Amino acid sequence: MSGHSKWATIHRKKGLLDQQRGKIFQKLAKEIMVAAKGGSPDPSQNAALRLAVDKAKAQNMPKDNIQKAIEKATGGADGANYENVRYEGYGHGGVAFMVDCLTDNRNRTASQVRSCFTKAGGNLGTDGSVSYLFERKGSIVIPADYDEDTMMMVALDAGASDFEKVEDTYVITTDQNAFTAVRDALEENSVKEFLECELTYVPTMEVTLDEEGMEKVIKLVDSLEELDDVQDVYYNLKEE
Repeated sequence: MSGHSKWATIHRKKGLLDQQRGKIFQKLAKEIMVAAKGGSPDPSQNAALRLAVDKAKAQNMPKDNIQKAIEKATGGADGANYENVRYEGYGHGGVAFMVDCLTDNRNRTASQVRSCFTKAGGNLGTDGSVSYLFERKGSIVIPADYDEDTMMMVALDAGASDFEKVEDTYVITTDQNAFTAVRDALEENSVKEFLECELTYVPTMEVTLDEEGMEKVIKLVDSLEELDDVQDVYYNLKEE
């Protein structure tokens, strides 16, 4: 998820991981299987799979689970054929939402997502109705256990657009095309643990709401993320 302050994003993801570890692992496994089916089972030869595996590792998904998901996909044991579907819409206060799903039943997923928006007083829009408000970025978060100047130099030299220390982490932002180079450069310089390592969507403009309005938006986010078919939720609420 994305669309608010960087630390809020990190903190919120950690909270969700603690509360819903099993559900998160199921969603990550689905993403890995789709990527593995679409190309080589070797992450070094399959960019989509490498991205899915990196995302899973950042969420502390066990290596055995990752390997089982790859084997399940390449062995043909999973009969489900998932497809990527995106829904766009608006929540309370005009907050823009993009909801990325992996589904084997478009009608079911559309109905569930629409129900979440309706109950929250929002509405779904047409394709492209809010996506122009977001841009694709690489988001990498590592523990601040490394020398800050060294890590900053490595990241910026590799093409990172921003490097910031947030609490006990380093938050690195990249353009979409520089993401892989920055990630690889960090690994080559002894970075072993990634708290976040993914391509995400960052809002180009944010909406500010009062506390009550923020709570309504977060309630919609939570209800969407509870859906099994929903992989990622992006929104442009300024949460600070």
